[in-house]
Order: sequence, then C-alpha cells, then structure tokens
Amino acid sequence: MNHFSDISKSRLETCHNDLRVLFAHVIQDYDCTIVEGHRDAAAQNKAFAEGKSKLKYPHSKHNKRPSQAVDAAPFINGKLNWKRENLLIFAGYVLGIADQLYRIGVVSHHIRLGADWDKDKDVTDQTFRDEPHFEIIPNETDT
Repeated sequence: MNHFSDISKSRLETCHNDLRVLFAHVIQDYDCTIVEGHRDAAAQNKAFAEGKSKLKYPHSKHNKRPSQAVDAAPFINGKLNWKRENLLIFAGYVLGIADQLYRIGVVSHHIRLGADWDKDKDVTDQTFRDEPHFEIIPNETDT
C-alpha cells in the first residue's frame, strides 16, 4: 500500500483539513508526493521570481495558515514524474476523488487545479499552467 514519507506528511499538515482529507484518500490508490503546502515569504517570493507563481507574498493561497493550496506530484513506476501528461492524468484522479468527497459531504470545498484556473475542464486555454497545484475554492460562507 502507498504511504506518504515523513516529509510529505509534514508538508500536508500545513494545509487546510479538506486538502489533508483529500490526499489521505488519493494516496490509498495513487502513489504521490506532497511537494509543498504552506509557503513563507521567502519561499513565495522565490517561486514568484522563478516564474513558478504569479503572486508575491502574501497573496498566494499557499501563504495562508492553514495553507489553502498544495502542490503534489505522482510517482510513475516508482519514480517522481513531472511530465505534463502524467501530471494531468494524476490531476484528473485527484479532482475526481475531490468531487466524490464533496458530493458525499466528507469535505466542504471544491478544488481548483492550477492547470484549469477557470474550471472549464479545458487545460489548453490557460496562460499560466501549474499542473501540480490544487487549491480550495472558497465558499460564500468562508471569511
């Protein structure tokens, strides 16, 4: 059975409960790693400078406590895989589990993929693609 490393567990612990629950379900059938949860100012501004984020600190969902975003990537044949195609297959699995958990009331938020910011299920119409990024979509009742 798949399991998270201690590092992935500690990164996931910085995230919103819905993301922790989601990835606890994902890891059961899809081997993956948690790349990043919460980002402090230095990490966020570095991600911005490297073009990995469009937002400076403190405007990313990664900067909230708990983090409203998580970056995750799949293992394919035992190796971490960053190929876009594989990231998108993984993302489809994650989003499917997220939708099921929301529908049955296990989590209270929908999830947005960083490769489909407008949630139209078309990843070809994005100007900024962040395939490993998953974030909480706030509800009207969130403050």
